[in-house]
Amino acid sequence: MTTAGADGSAPSLWRNRDFRRFFAGEFVTNAGDSLYTVAVLWLVFELSGSTVLTGIANSLLLLPWLLQILAGPIVDRFPLKPVLVGAQVLQGVVVLVLPLAASMGWMSVDVLLAVVPILTLATLLTSPMQTTLVPRIVADSRLSRANSALATVTLGLDMVFDALGGAFIAVFGATTLFLFDSATFAVAGLLFAGIAVPKDTAKNEPERTDGSILGSYIDDLRAGSDVLRGTVFVELILTTAVANLATGVTLAILPAFGDALGGPAVYGLLLGALGIGRLVGSLVAPYFEGIAYGRLLLVGNSVAACCWFAAVYVQSPVLTVVLFGLAWVPAGTNGVLMATLNQTMFPSDLLGRVSSIKGTASGATLPLGSLIGGVVAAVIGTTTTMGIAAFGFGFTGLYVLVRPRLRRLPAVADADPATFDVTAPSDHSEE
Repeated sequence: MTTAGADGSAPSLWRNRDFRRFFAGEFVTNAGDSLYTVAVLWLVFELSGSTVLTGIANSLLLLPWLLQILAGPIVDRFPLKPVLVGAQVLQGVVVLVLPLAASMGWMSVDVLLAVVPILTLATLLTSPMQTTLVPRIVADSRLSRANSALATVTLGLDMVFDALGGAFIAVFGATTLFLFDSATFAVAGLLFAGIAVPKDTAKNEPERTDGSILGSYIDDLRAGSDVLRGTVFVELILTTAVANLATGVTLAILPAFGDALGGPAVYGLLLGALGIGRLVGSLVAPYFEGIAYGRLLLVGNSVAACCWFAAVYVQSPVLTVVLFGLAWVPAGTNGVLMATLNQTMFPSDLLGRVSSIKGTASGATLPLGSLIGGVVAAVIGTTTTMGIAAFGFGFTGLYVLVRPRLRRLPAVADADPATFDVTAPSDHSEE
C-alpha cells in the first residue's frame, strides 16, 4: 500500500511510479487486445458472411468473463508480477501465428477460431489481478481516481483502438495489424516487469489439513462466495448479467449492423462510439461519488436504454453513432464506482476471489449473448435484434425501480460494508 506524504495526504497518482507503469502497461495491452479483436471479428465476417460464425468467434473472445471464477484463487495466492508478465509474453507469441498463416495462404475461419481461445485465456487473470494489485500500490484515498484512470484504458480507450483497428485494416491489411499487435504485448510485458509489488500484509493463509490442492482451491472459492452471499451485490450481479447478455448480442452482430450502414468504417465508428461513451463515463465517475448510487443506477440505465433504442432506428448514420455512444456513458461511470465499492467493501485478502466470482456470475452471459445474437439476427434480422438488445440496460432501470433495497443505496463516498449487507467472515483465516 502506498503511504501518505509528509503532510498526511496521499501522493498524487502520477507521482506514483508503480501506478504509472501499471497504467501504461494496461494502456498498451488493452490496445493489443482491441486490435486483434476487431481484426478477428471482421475477418470472420468477411470470410464467411455469417452472423452465426461471427457470434461464435465473439463468444470465444469473451471466454475470460465465463472463466474468471477459476482465476481468483490464483491471483490471491501466486506472485502477481510473474503471472502478469507471462500473460503478455504468451499473447505476443501466439498472435504471430495469424500473420504466419496469412503469408502461407492458410488463413481461414477455422484457423481464427482455433487461435482465439488461446489468446483470450491469456487475459483470464487481468480483471481480478487489477482489483488486487491497485490497492497495494495506491493509497485508499486515491482508489476512486485510480480506478477512473484505469477505466479509461480498460473500458474506454481499448474500444477507441477498435475503431482505429478498422481503419488500420482498410489501409494496411490484417496481417500487418497482427504484427504490430505482437509488439504491443512485448512493450506491456516490459512495463509490468518494472512494477514493485508490495507484499499483502493482510494475508494470513489458513493451514490445509488435507494436503489437497483441489480442496484448497475449493475452500478459496467458498471463502469468496461466503462473503458475497446475502449482500446487495447479489442483486447487482443479476442486473449486470442481463446487461452483459445484451452486450454480447450486440458485439456479435455489430459487424453486420455496421456493414449495412456503410461498411467497415461505420463498424469501426460504432465500436469507437461505444468506447468513447464508456471513456467519458469513467472520467466523470469520481464526480458522482457523492450521488446516491441507487438513483444513479435507476436514471442512468433508463436513459441509456432510450439512447440505444433511438440509435437503432434513427435514419441518420451519424446520429446512430452519437446516440449509441451516449448509451454507454452510464456503463463507464458504473464500472469505476463498482470497482471502488469492491475495493472498499471486501477484505483485501479476498479481493481476487470475490471479483472473479462476481465477474463470472455477471459476465458469463457475454459469450452466451454472442451465440444467441448471431442465431437470432440470422432469423429476425440484425436491426430488430439490435433494438431488442436495448432492453438489457432498460432491465436494470426497471429492476431498481421496483426494488426499494436498491433504490435506497447510498452514495459510494458514504458507503460502508453494513449498507451493502457485507459481513466479512471473522474466521476465514482460522480454518
